[in-house]
This record gives sequence, structure tokens and C-alpha cells, in this order.
Amino acid sequence: MLLLKSISITQFKNYSKQDFAFEQNIVAITGTNGKGKTNLLDAIHYLCFTKSYFTATDSSNVQHGESGFRIEGIMKESLEEINTTIIVRENGKKEITCNGTAYEKFSQHIGKYPCVVIAPDDIELISAGSELRRKFLDTLFSQLDAEYLQQLIIYNKVLQQRNSYLKQAAQTQNRNNELLDVLDQQLISAGTIIYKKRCSFLPAFQEAVAGFYTHIAGKKEDVTIHYQSQLSIHTFEQLLQQTRERDYLMQRTTAGIHKDDLLFQLNNEAFKQTASQGQRKSLLFSLKLAEAETLKQNKGFAPILLLDDIFEKLDEQRMHNLLHYVCTKHGGQVFLTDTHRHRIINAFDELGIKLQVLEL
Repeated sequence: MLLLKSISITQFKNYSKQDFAFEQNIVAITGTNGKGKTNLLDAIHYLCFTKSYFTATDSSNVQHGESGFRIEGIMKESLEEINTTIIVRENGKKEITCNGTAYEKFSQHIGKYPCVVIAPDDIELISAGSELRRKFLDTLFSQLDAEYLQQLIIYNKVLQQRNSYLKQAAQTQNRNNELLDVLDQQLISAGTIIYKKRCSFLPAFQEAVAGFYTHIAGKKEDVTIHYQSQLSIHTFEQLLQQTRERDYLMQRTTAGIHKDDLLFQLNNEAFKQTASQGQRKSLLFSLKLAEAETLKQNKGFAPILLLDDIFEKLDEQRMHNLLHYVCTKHGGQVFLTDTHRHRIINAFDELGIKLQVLEL
């Protein structure tokens, strides 16, 4: 079992210097808005992923008026305790050590402490553009498969180089197709591996999502997920050849696995067009719990669950169904936030589950 025993936060968001010890598998973090409940969850996420869940740049996480931050946590896996320290210095340089040993690559840390977050804005996973759904897939797969993560890093780097070249070609009016051929081969190599891994994974994942949806919604509905990729019709090489002229004109790569998407359907109709708010929330939680269960099956232990402000987002029955699963069947450590201390205590009293309450 993976457990976060303690965390020390220095100059991270609203925390100047604070230490937290976690004594139960279920930890409720309560307090009024602005006290730092979500920031504490984000610090835990940072410890697991070496980055924030909510902000894109490290500088955005530094406490106002300061020039860097430090997060230190002690994880217990089976009988072993591991100290992980992450420091972002004033020059922006990031340092990550595990029991005093620095990583050669930060990517080596990903998947070591699997973690799943459910936050209020995650509902956009259902209703917004495809980028969020690809990010969801990549976050899960990168924790499961080190090769997937490495190929994704390579793909994104080559994609950036290819797009930079296309912009340069437009500015100079000078096309170097031999250089583009080299970049294309690198993109094809990494992209094809990623595509095949997505294809092989998704059928079992969809089955898990459907099962969780029935559990949370409390009734059986026909929920399906379809993986949409241009590579299902053409090879990657054919796609890049077909779109090369358009890429030159658009100054960016218009075809590839960075355009893939997930189509959610309810009773064979597009989910975001026909589903109610309650159904959308049920699907969101089903996706996240299926992510957690997939990690659990693959790793042999449950990931850490971070649930931010979920009491405001679900009706009483759906909330009861969700809490019953994460606290009795998930089998891992759960952190959740709420503005109402008594509400969260009463909910767990009804389930007969012990929890630690941290009042900020």
C-alpha cells in the first residue's frame, strides 16, 4: 500500500512554511475558501508528478514575494519509507531527489507514486476541446508505461521542432524538404508507437468506465467511448505526405496523434450534447475512478486519490455511491477537501469509516 506519511511545504502558493502529518488512510481537509485546501492537494500532486495540477508554470506556484519553493514528503510503500524532495530555485532550476539521490531525468519519477485528481474544473474533460482528453490519456498511460512516456516526450519535442521549421520556412520562403523528411520519420516512429499503445489499452478501460458509471449513477445506461484518430484510416506516413502542402501554408503540423480525441456517447448519441449535468458528473467520476482502478491493477497497489470540493458537485445519492467506493473498495489513501467540517464528518459517520480531519 502506498501512503503519504507527511509533507513539508515552503513558499509554495499561500504556504510560507508548514508541515502536515497524515495518520489515517482517509484525510479530510476543511476550512473556508482561501485557506489553502486546494493548494495542499496540489503540493501532494507536485510530489507525485513534479508539476502542479492547476498551473502550467513553476513560477506561478511560488509564494508572492518569494523566489522559489520546496516540497518534501515521506512516502511509505510496503515497509519502506522514501523521502522525496523537490526544490525550485530562484533561477527556475528544478531539483528532485529520492532518499538524497537526484534523478538523471525527471521522467524517471513519473509512475513511482501514482495519483489521480478529481477537481471542479475537470468537468471540462467532458465538454471542452480534445486537448484535455488527450492530456487525460497521456497522464494515465505515462504512469503505466515508461516507454509510452519516453515516446511522448520525443514526439512532442519533434513536433515542436517541425512546427518551428514550418514557421521559419514561411518567413524565409525557403523550403527544405529533406530536413522535413527527417523530422517526419522521427515523428512517425514515436507517434505510431503511441497510437498502437492507445488502441490496445482503451477497450478494457471503456469497460471499467461503464461499470463505474452504473455504480455512481445508480442505474444502467449505455455509455461508450470511441477512440478517434486519423491513423485509424491512414498510416502516419500517408497523413504527413497528404498534408505537407497544407502544413507549409498553415505553418504547423495539421495531422498526427496530437489531434486524437475520445468521443463519449450516451445511448449512441454524443454525450456533451444530450447528457444532463448529473450524467456528465457521473461520467467524469467514472473516468477518474477507472483511471485509479487501472493504475491499481497495473501497479499492484492503489494510487493516491485527491478529491477537491466534490461535495458541491454531486447530489446526495451520487455522493454516497462515490464515497462508498473510494473509502471501502479503492484500498488506497484518499485526501478530500470541503468547506463544511460537519458535513464531511457526518458523511463518513454514516459510512462507519474513520478519518483524519485537518482544519486549516
